Amino acid sequence: RGMLALLFCGASLALAPLVGADVCKDTRMYRETPPAGQPFAFNCINLVPTSGKVLVTWYKYPSKSPISKNAQSRIHQEQNWILFLPLTQEDTGIYQCVINYTNTCHRIHVNLTALRKYWYCMSGNSQQTVSDEYQQILHAGKDESLTCYLNFPQSCILDSITWYKDCKEIKGGRFTHWGIKLSVSNISAEDGGDYACQAQLTHTGKKYTVLNSITVNIKTHGYAGRIPKIIYPKNNSIEVQLGSPLTVDCNITDARDNTNLRSWRVNDTWVDDYYNESKRIREGFESYVPFQKHIFYTVNITFSEVKMEDYGHPFICHAGVSAAYFILKLPAPDVQAYLIGGLVTLIGAAASVTYICNIFKIDIVLWYRSAFLPARTKEDGKLYDAYVLYPKPQRENQSHEVDTLVWKILPEVLERQCGYKLFIFGRDEFPGQAVANVIDENIKLCRRLIIIIVPESPSFDLLKNMSEEQIAVYNALIQDGMKIILIELEKVRDYTAMPESIQYIQQKHGAIQWSGDFTEQSQCAKTKFWKKVRYHMPPKRLPPSSSWGAKCGTPGIAH
Repeated sequence: RGMLALLFCGASLALAPLVGADVCKDTRMYRETPPAGQPFAFNCINLVPTSGKVLVTWYKYPSKSPISKNAQSRIHQEQNWILFLPLTQEDTGIYQCVINYTNTCHRIHVNLTALRKYWYCMSGNSQQTVSDEYQQILHAGKDESLTCYLNFPQSCILDSITWYKDCKEIKGGRFTHWGIKLSVSNISAEDGGDYACQAQLTHTGKKYTVLNSITVNIKTHGYAGRIPKIIYPKNNSIEVQLGSPLTVDCNITDARDNTNLRSWRVNDTWVDDYYNESKRIREGFESYVPFQKHIFYTVNITFSEVKMEDYGHPFICHAGVSAAYFILKLPAPDVQAYLIGGLVTLIGAAASVTYICNIFKIDIVLWYRSAFLPARTKEDGKLYDAYVLYPKPQRENQSHEVDTLVWKILPEVLERQCGYKLFIFGRDEFPGQAVANVIDENIKLCRRLIIIIVPESPSFDLLKNMSEEQIAVYNALIQDGMKIILIELEKVRDYTAMPESIQYIQQKHGAIQWSGDFTEQSQCAKTKFWKKVRYHMPPKRLPPSSSWGAKCGTPGIAH
């Protein structure tokens, strides 16, 4: 009897979706005419009001068998989506989306007609399939945007989005494209016409091309009063634990013919640009549900990990002239439980910080640059990070060491591993230029001056002419106020034989003594010597560890 009961239960569970599909309440029929030959996806969950946990199952009428959920299948279901990779004309038919929740069932019918449409702007004889169902409106005299509607599940990675107008790729000018948006400033009648947006879609390692055509009409009146409404956020705060992932939706209602730009920003910068390096916080793709008189838009912002720097910082959702923000805050702590521990920690932290700052000042500064400073160098009109000035020693072995350091090791560490740009005399000037002109012109384009000095070179004779050293040091110290990095190839015990300018630099800034042995181990940006040099160089993020891992052995360990 027990075995019979188990078999009956198993059969009931297996037949449940089929029974549910038969007793569901039918809703309206949706008609879709996507292009054959490219990916297509449809999500039915937002078409009916639901609450709580839902179960979505897709069928192709009149079959009673659910659509496969195998991600390798050309047609399969992913969560609430039905996905065609790609769509073919043979896929034409009626598809049913059955939504079960809280003893209620809805069945949505989608009449899918796959049409073969071509875009004749492709070079050569190839013809690219394209959808021509999108029409958008821009308003003359405004700054608005067009949207490349790419509605696909999260498993589909969309990138390499390119925009075209009248078969020509759009680049610069009044047009700025970012993500799925094409911003148009100072719109005029000439901006109407035929547009297209092309994106690359990657799913389980396979690549596809999605191409949408958009007919753009320009309106010169009727715009006043059509202001989008942001339903959420509402300038509110959200409690979230440190280190937790988080997704927040921005829900917007807007008129059907409006083309307002919808985006998330932080510090007046688009989120994707502000966090371009870490990609820890990203803006999701925009989705929408059309209604008779308006369109309901959703665009989310996703935190892969909430960090302490995110708390108390406004994240703002923009929709045209409308804006609303939310602020993250930590859950209210148990003050009584943390009071004693907090006081002890505070006292210990103050003492520890003072001690650590004195001992590990260089490491702290380099870490801070790598963690918090932007990757791009400040725009100051300079072309080089440092000018390398070096002498011609009198001893042959010294000359060989200087050449090795200047021509091989400096470029290897500072340029290749650390991403700096150096001007090295003898390497970077144009042939035939006068030496004095080379130094005078290029020293003004540099942020630092690196001077290599060696013992027993009292004249500091660069190319057997002392005037070049005088030009470089004069421009650095007097004219431009440039910071100078003095590197001793060997320990210099007596600076009195050096020029007065070198003596002044050594007394004011000190010197860094080369401690390497010209081996592979000395060519690592993580060694103590190179940390000192990087500390005096302009602030710059250290490139990914792959660029110096081969020289340093285990990444992150200082030698």
